[in-house]
Amino acid sequence: MIKPIMKDRFVLRQASTPATADDLQTACDLRDTLAAHAGSCVGMAANMIGVLKRIIVFDDNGTTRTMLNPEIVEASGPFEAEEGCLSLDGVRTATRYRTIKVRFQDEQLREHTKSYRGWTAQIIQHEVDHCNGVLI
Repeated sequence: MIKPIMKDRFVLRQASTPATADDLQTACDLRDTLAAHAGSCVGMAANMIGVLKRIIVFDDNGTTRTMLNPEIVEASGPFEAEEGCLSLDGVRTATRYRTIKVRFQDEQLREHTKSYRGWTAQIIQHEVDHCNGVLI
């Protein structure tokens, strides 16, 4: 189900709690909401629809991916990026990394560790910041 976009900075500044099997509907809602905003958004975290759970969805070169409880465990190649956000007006500068390694669970709650580079890595970093209550 497509959900409204959260714009309340107080909510967006809250760190999210771990996701469980009980939160799989939120993952589905997040995918639907991202699809509805595909023209202006390439990734979303659950707090962007008002749910404080560690769930992100993002475009991975044309395929929508879902991560529960993502954690960046390695990063290299720092650079400065300008980013916008569907939840916040304007553009801000953020330090990002060209290559990251992420530990996460899929929707079957199986653990994975995977490396990402470039644009996809940048999207994931932005969404993990949301999970951590960092305003971008």
